[in-house]
Amino acid sequence: MARQEINRTAEMEVFVRVVEQGGFSSAARSLRMTPSAVSKLVARLEARLGARLVNRSTRKLTLTAEGQTFHERSLRVLADLDEAERAVAASAAPRGRVRVNASVPFGQHYLLPLAPRFLAEHPDIQLDITVTDQVIDLMDERADVAIRVGPMRASQLMARKIAHSRMVLVASPAYLAGAGTPRHPDDLGSHQLVTFNFARHCDSWPFLIDGEGIYRPVHGRAEVGDGESARTLALAGQGIARLSVLHVGPDIAAGRLVPVLEAFNPGDIELTHAVYVGHGGQLPARVRAFIDWLAREVSVGRGEPAALADFAHQIPLSEREGGARRAAVGG
Repeated sequence: MARQEINRTAEMEVFVRVVEQGGFSSAARSLRMTPSAVSKLVARLEARLGARLVNRSTRKLTLTAEGQTFHERSLRVLADLDEAERAVAASAAPRGRVRVNASVPFGQHYLLPLAPRFLAEHPDIQLDITVTDQVIDLMDERADVAIRVGPMRASQLMARKIAHSRMVLVASPAYLAGAGTPRHPDDLGSHQLVTFNFARHCDSWPFLIDGEGIYRPVHGRAEVGDGESARTLALAGQGIARLSVLHVGPDIAAGRLVPVLEAFNPGDIELTHAVYVGHGGQLPARVRAFIDWLAREVSVGRGEPAALADFAHQIPLSEREGGARRAAVGG
C-alpha cells in the first residue's frame, strides 16, 4: 500500500527547534511560522509515531522519555544530512544573506569600513548589518551573528574570539593642557573623568602600584551608556576615559587622544567575540565565511603608524587559537 508522503526531515527540524527554544511560540518566531502551525505539526508527529513526545503546560514544556530519545536521534540525523550536503557542495561559493548585529564602536570603526572588502570577495553574499549597543536575542531578531565586546555569560550560544585589546586611559591634548597630566592614580581625584552608567559597570579602575593590583573608585560628572559616547566626550575635552586600544587606537595614532598613567596600567584586556547559534557545531557556509573573514581582517596596528603599533596589543585569533565555546551575548 502506498504510504502518504511525509516531509520527515522538516518534522525533525521543527521538533528540534521547539526543544531548543523551550516552547512553541519562540520556536515559531525563529521558524517564521505561527505557534498554532508548530503545535499542529508536533501533534501530527506524535500521532504518526503513536507516542507523546512533550508534556505541555502553561508555564513550560518538558520532554517525555520517548521525546528525549527522538530528540537525540533527530539531532544525529540532521547533523548527518548537513554533513552530506556540505560534502557535495564543498566547492560551491557561499551565498545568501548574513544578518549581523554589532556593537556601536566595533560597527562604526571596523565592520562598516571593512564591509565593502568582504562584499567584493564574496559576490554571492549579502550583508544585513544592524549597529547597536543593545544586547539582543539572536533568535528573536533572526540574526546570524552578533559581535559583542566584553565578558561572556554561559548559555547555549556559541562564541568565537575575534580579537582582544588592552585597556588604556586617554584624554585629549586640550584637556591635559588645561587640567595637567596625572602622574599617579592618586591624582585622578582632581580630574574630570568619563564613566559609565550601565548596571554591569564596575565604578572603579584597576591599577598596578608597586607591583600590586589595586582598584581605585572613580566618579565622573559625565556618565554615559556606551563606549562610543565616552570616546566622543574624551575627544571633546570632557576628561579622562578608560577604553580599549581596539576602540581608540586610531585616535592615539593621530594624536587626538593621549594615553595617561601608562606606568600604572595593569595590562587587562577586553575581548571581542562573534556570537552565533550553533546546531551541533554546524554553521551555514555563508556565516562561516563571514566569521572567518572577520577574524582574519580585524587587526589594530595593521598598516597604522608606529605610534599606534606601540599600543596595538589587540591580536586577531585564528579559529584554532580562539576556538568556539559556549557563551552568551555579552555587552
